Amino acid sequence: MDLQGRAAVITGGGRGIGSAIARILAENGATVVVSARSVDEIESVAKSLHSEGYEAHAIPCDVADETSVQAMAQEVSRRIGDIDIVVNNAGIARSNPVKLIQLEEWERILSINATGTFLCTRAFLGSMIERGWGRVINVASIAGLRGGRYMAAYSASKHAQVGFTRALAAEIADQGVTANAICPGYVDTAMADYAVTRIVGKTDLSYEEALQSILATNPQKRLIRPEEVAHIALMLCSADAEGINGQAIVIDGGLGVH
Repeated sequence: MDLQGRAAVITGGGRGIGSAIARILAENGATVVVSARSVDEIESVAKSLHSEGYEAHAIPCDVADETSVQAMAQEVSRRIGDIDIVVNNAGIARSNPVKLIQLEEWERILSINATGTFLCTRAFLGSMIERGWGRVINVASIAGLRGGRYMAAYSASKHAQVGFTRALAAEIADQGVTANAICPGYVDTAMADYAVTRIVGKTDLSYEEALQSILATNPQKRLIRPEEVAHIALMLCSADAEGINGQAIVIDGGLGVH
């Protein structure tokens, strides 16, 4: 795929799915900006890509903070110019019974997963519309399409992210810009490790037993690889994906979430 001349911002780009998406877009010609709160992580990703001959920039940002998002967007404009692709990947996961969820925890999860998606999209959407081409890709979750025990805050935030995607897609459908969500099951990242560790702490299960309980949610009995999510993101950036808009693309090994 030829993404020469395109530029992309990937939030949560310092590791896992975000770094995998940054790499695949860079490998296909895009200039990439990796952004996250962890400066060390995004600089490591950018330096690695730069050492291989790709154009990559590390610009820190807290997606839940409007001022931070605005500062990131200004720095992106200064260094690169217009952005064609926004990948809203920054996210946080926590699990608790509803009766134990503190308001601070609820608001933090919603602010990163849902509000962060809105703020970063808004920051770059106008120039995409002006130029008549753009891609908004939101990394959501199957939790944005179904419920689950002890994940009310996370599921609510991901439902909001999917709903935002669909509403945005309808709004911009005739302006050359598309918006889609990718909804994976458990992915082989630190977030999945957190889920396993959380199960161990709340039950009598060993780490391996807890991991097997997670794997059981995928009919293929495995974790999704970050690269699988990245390939879907790359596909959505292609010219031939113009008609894919407002979709929640599921990667769950055949669980059948719709």
